[in-house]
Amino acid sequence: MYNFDLVRPSTVADAVAALGDEDAQALGGGQTMIPTLKQRLASPSKLVCLSGIAEMTGVRSEGGQLCIGGATTHATVAAEAGSYPALAEMASHIGDPAVRNRGTIGGSLANNDPSACYPCGALASSATIVTVKREIAADDYFQGMFTTALEEGEIIREVKFPIPERANYQKFVQPASRFALVGVMVAKHADGVRVAVTGASENGVFRWKAAEAALNADYQAASVDIIDASADGMIGDIHGTPEYRAHLIKVLTKRAVAAS
Repeated sequence: MYNFDLVRPSTVADAVAALGDEDAQALGGGQTMIPTLKQRLASPSKLVCLSGIAEMTGVRSEGGQLCIGGATTHATVAAEAGSYPALAEMASHIGDPAVRNRGTIGGSLANNDPSACYPCGALASSATIVTVKREIAADDYFQGMFTTALEEGEIIREVKFPIPERANYQKFVQPASRFALVGVMVAKHADGVRVAVTGASENGVFRWKAAEAALNADYQAASVDIIDASADGMIGDIHGTPEYRAHLIKVLTKRAVAAS
């Protein structure tokens, strides 16, 4: 590690002001940032800790939506998101207990790791990412591997999840990291089905539109039998080939539909 200043603001306004300083970096739960600092892949002179901001924590149901503060931990989502069981279940299997008690939903979405769970949940749910400046639809927010619509110094204040009629998340775990080798969330909303995939694509989280069309026509696992996910653009590494990941997408989609 190296020397840096740590600021712990108690309000969103103070956090925004602190992030206005040159070379300041937001710190959520630190599950990505701290390892990055240790490996010298980043070297901000100031870290602005968001975990102590009370107005950015908590879970509440409001107008058919589940609203989660950006600094809310995975463990809290797992325990308190009962009105959206599929999302609570997703949160309960992120990482290990240490990760779940430190990591935050805002930090995960801001980082947009290509194998993270929350981006998949947000995209399938048609969530809205609320920042200190604006509201961003999930379809516009995710812009590629580790890339989002966030501007420099922009903080995720809250995430709003419309609660679907039916939903389920299936994750094929990469056992060393506990990230998803492939993860699929299927959510049936009043206006249609959304299928989001994480862990598979070189471009990060994405919607599988062919599966959405098949499930909109007939919402049952067998509807996915007639389509296949393309291996083009899928990740290939020591854990699995692009073809293997494409196969998992179909298998996990069918399981999610059956379990929803």
